[in-house]
Amino acid sequence: MPESIVVSEAVSVPATAITVRAVRASGPGGQNVNKVATKIELRVELDRVEGLAPDAHARLATLARHRLDADGRLLVTSQVTRNQARNLEDARAKVAELIHAALVRPKKRKKTRPSVAAKTARIEQKKRRGAVKQWRAAPRED
Repeated sequence: MPESIVVSEAVSVPATAITVRAVRASGPGGQNVNKVATKIELRVELDRVEGLAPDAHARLATLARHRLDADGRLLVTSQVTRNQARNLEDARAKVAELIHAALVRPKKRKKTRPSVAAKTARIEQKKRRGAVKQWRAAPRED
């Protein structure tokens, strides 16, 4: 049974919400590549994450939307090393990082307007550019 993942003092993923599976990794590995299952597939039931506020849960669902499996669980894989235990640590760190990112509230955007000077400068630049293009054009015969 896997251990729980502690993200912060208030937020954690219980061990019962985590499923770990070892599968064969792709890539280099010598003779062991076809024998040893070192790649880790870690699945987390997002609804069972403890201590997550509703708005943070919504942000987590948005952040994890491309990593969800058919059952709606978060799927994180790791095959960084040829060691199963280190890959498990890496996958757990990825889950904790994703949940931690969901805890951060995005800053609200303040509406701003370009200054009158900025608008004037923009229009003048457009006029200069248009004049250059006019100068390059072939002369018209009226």
